[in-house]
Amino acid sequence: MMEERLIGTVSRGVRAPIIRKGDDIVAIVVDSVLAAAASEGLELRDRDVVAVTEAVVARAQGNYATVDQIAADVRAKFPDGRIGVIFPILSRNRFAICLRGIARGAKKMTLMLSYPSDEVGNALIDMDSLDAAGVDPWSDVLTEQRYRELFGIVKHPFTGVDYISYYRELIESQGCEVDIVLANDCRRILDYTDNVLTCDIHTRARSKRLLKAAGAKTVYGLDDILSAPVDGSGFNPSYGLLGSNKATEESVKLFPRDCDAVVAAIAADLREKTGKNVEVMVYGDGAFRDPVGKIWELADPVVSPAYTPGLIGQPNELKLKYLADNDFKDLSGEALREAISNSIRAKESDLVGNMASEGTTPRRLTDLIGSLCDLTSGSGDKGTPIVWIQGYFDNYTME
Repeated sequence: MMEERLIGTVSRGVRAPIIRKGDDIVAIVVDSVLAAAASEGLELRDRDVVAVTEAVVARAQGNYATVDQIAADVRAKFPDGRIGVIFPILSRNRFAICLRGIARGAKKMTLMLSYPSDEVGNALIDMDSLDAAGVDPWSDVLTEQRYRELFGIVKHPFTGVDYISYYRELIESQGCEVDIVLANDCRRILDYTDNVLTCDIHTRARSKRLLKAAGAKTVYGLDDILSAPVDGSGFNPSYGLLGSNKATEESVKLFPRDCDAVVAAIAADLREKTGKNVEVMVYGDGAFRDPVGKIWELADPVVSPAYTPGLIGQPNELKLKYLADNDFKDLSGEALREAISNSIRAKESDLVGNMASEGTTPRRLTDLIGSLCDLTSGSGDKGTPIVWIQGYFDNYTME
């Protein structure tokens, strides 16, 4: 009998070289994982997961664009120069450079911000202050002047930035005239202009639909800006500027494209060199929310733009504490262990609706694993853009 394995899921950040445009991302990932395994005296197993952050995939692809290239695409899509920009997130890293390009490509802008926070939880004002002021965020439209009268200068608690002033100054620095309003119904922008660029991430399809139904003349989303090359720029056919990050003061790194080929090649190379069938994915932001700062991490359009077929689906797990407290409440010790193990071995292939699975996480595997990877690699100076996960698909019965 095999010795019982007492360690479950393990997530390891794997260090890699600094990756530049033109580097062979497949070779770097494979070599880095194998070197890490050798250094720790470990071996890859079937159904291990190797994940690489989208940032280094895009960097290797050279998927960058300049502010001028963004501006050129905006001018082409909004030729009269009058534009309503709605529902951007409040971010110096994620949106400010995009906004610089949008402003450079426009003559006059109405910037409409959602409130009390953006869609990923960055707050302009807290709900208690809205309640005290008698403001209804579902129906009330606030001008910048009215916002200041009610709330004054409010700085983001983590960044110390007053985003209304910051975005105004940024837009005006590009020679673009701007009005700023706060509202949560996308159609309110049509009181100012019928040419709209909607910058929301996860609600963009609904915003476009509502705007078009309400009579907007021109409607694009950030996913439509740089969805094709402009003056030799990088691009993303699915997401455009969504998922982009600041690279320099005059350029952005776009979300990577053609990632299916990358994950397939990494999986094939690892299989050739180790004999193991390893799952591979590219990951971006994890999908989780900070309960204190209220910030929802997912500013990328998806957690994972590409993954091998073995990562399709959702967990199909029994809740051990439910079995222990209900089905086997009169058992203990080895008898309880054996009963629960037998239940796991005999579980149905689809536990949807089964009370014994109640409370297990109803999310896609790629979202769960991508969140684990994002937390493991961090966003700073850890230097581990690759994550190697073992035991994720283990259960209580496995040895």
